[in-house]
Amino acid sequence: MKKWFTLGLSLITSTAFAITGTITPAHANGHSQMYTINFKGNGIPANAEQIIQAAGGTVLKKDAALAYVKASSSNPQFLSKIQANQEVENAGRQLSIKLEKAVAKEMAVTDGDHAYYDQYQWDIKQVTQNGASWNLPGGKGKKDVVVAVIDTGIDLEHPDLKDNIVDAKSFVPGESAQDYEGHGSHVAGAIAANGKALGVGPSLGIAALKVFPREGSASTATIAEALKYAADKDYDVVNMSLGDYLFLQDPESHASDIRAEMNLFKKAIAYAHQKGVTVVGSAGNAGADITSPGRLTRFFDEENRGATHRDPASNLLIRVSAGNKDKQLTYYSNYGVGKIDVMAPGGDRGPNNNDRSYLCFSTVPIVDENDNVTGHGYAWYAGTSMAAPKVAAVAGLVISKHGKNQISPTQVKSIIKQSAEDIYKKGYDKQSGFGLINAVNALNHR
Repeated sequence: MKKWFTLGLSLITSTAFAITGTITPAHANGHSQMYTINFKGNGIPANAEQIIQAAGGTVLKKDAALAYVKASSSNPQFLSKIQANQEVENAGRQLSIKLEKAVAKEMAVTDGDHAYYDQYQWDIKQVTQNGASWNLPGGKGKKDVVVAVIDTGIDLEHPDLKDNIVDAKSFVPGESAQDYEGHGSHVAGAIAANGKALGVGPSLGIAALKVFPREGSASTATIAEALKYAADKDYDVVNMSLGDYLFLQDPESHASDIRAEMNLFKKAIAYAHQKGVTVVGSAGNAGADITSPGRLTRFFDEENRGATHRDPASNLLIRVSAGNKDKQLTYYSNYGVGKIDVMAPGGDRGPNNNDRSYLCFSTVPIVDENDNVTGHGYAWYAGTSMAAPKVAAVAGLVISKHGKNQISPTQVKSIIKQSAEDIYKKGYDKQSGFGLINAVNALNHR
């Protein structure tokens, strides 16, 4: 492990590069292992349950729309038996995915008497052209145009957020959609805060879809379930400030595990896209060139060979790199030819690496040492996680202008790319994709 460092808020699997999650071997200590099973074609075969039972497994969840089954088994031969079935596309053990912290994170001490947009929110000003976009048709968004935030939840009673929240659902057993970590609330604020802090689209609706527990990890299946939920609820945009790095030669897992997880993620994104949802994702905070899987492997460990993939990976996704106050790629942002669509402000600590005013200011809960929410505050963060929601918000504004269900995700993506401001070379480049997002240009695009 030559080059691993704090990656900001992203999802990291138990790879050879960063072993932060675990996979319990089947039958170890009599414990059951969870499996992801993807079937060929559309739907699930009528005898899927019998197939899994015959291999020594139990069906935990099945989803015909995504053509997958989540199963458990303590039989060490379960996976090989399932993979031998002609109707199975791929199958693997469910990976444990760990939540990391932001690249930079600092609570704000505020006096409670002033609006904070003018003081601190350079990033929102950069996207909205100092609020000029709010004066255009659809420029503040509409509440029936909903951006779903798949994350750690949202601070449901935050005064800057609560009037915009149209739904709050937890996919974490035993937990509400309330955010205790802060990340999901910060993301939501960048989208639609409407109080002392402002978001890019302060009149947009937001849905809190919690997939990360207070402590621990989330599975790809849980995130896929949240994506499908958003699509079935006719939400318009999904923001996923998350991702992982999947090393196909990882000695801690099998290539089949990784392929099954990647496949399920792609199917969930495709399902949402087909249902009219624009899906936005962060590029990741490793400061890596993700152009090729081989190059990404060598970035993390120059002595290693094989393929490492940034997941989720889908050409249907709008993938976002992070820029700073000076409209340049941040030191931590991933980049790569064909891998970045646009750039948005994600923040850093400035030229001398010690100025918090270069970070992104947004909403968070105030939480005590026992994880009790004791108030509603603000914080400075940095990361590609902070960049992606600004793109999700611009997508919501474009939809607000054209009308709900009147414009396809492909058209939304095209408008965002074509209206972006060239930052590096003219046209496309590996750092900013098609350029820095610009809400005014997007709303004026014809």
